[in-house]
Amino acid sequence: MSVRRLCSLFPLVMLLGTGCAGSAAHHPSPAKADPLARVAAVHGGAGPWAVMGYRMGVYALQQLKLPAGSFALEVIHHTPQKVQYACVADGAAAATGASVGKLNLSLVEVLGPEDVVTRFRNRDTGETLALRPSPRFVQRYLDVPREKLAEAGAEVLTLPDAEVFEVVTAL
Repeated sequence: MSVRRLCSLFPLVMLLGTGCAGSAAHHPSPAKADPLARVAAVHGGAGPWAVMGYRMGVYALQQLKLPAGSFALEVIHHTPQKVQYACVADGAAAATGASVGKLNLSLVEVLGPEDVVTRFRNRDTGETLALRPSPRFVQRYLDVPREKLAEAGAEVLTLPDAEVFEVVTAL
């Protein structure tokens, strides 16, 4: 290979070697890392609403047949401007690797909690999955005291999917 050809490959090799350009080194599989630690790394803590977002993100990746870190994934979280509802987006980001900077994570403001929904879309296939907090989750984890957030987040990790979120079939 010519020196010129090697030099033209240098920037790509450097990007891949440092974990940029969407490499797997930067986006470990959710199954390979402690979920609560992943949520805390993105969100600053692992309370119940952020852990729900994580659970939703893992579920969406499985259903849409996409790996964590995929640029084909688009995540749109519809939320009122209230922290606990917005926390869901950070949890989804922790699970999926979606981010504002990659232009595949966005928030849409809605008026009330009844309109909270997170849409996950495979850009390559057009397949979309919409998930929202289950009524039981909302009843159980609405306004958890700050000192109990970590405990509640760990609990959410153990619950069946149906107690955490539900698939929205008609919007």
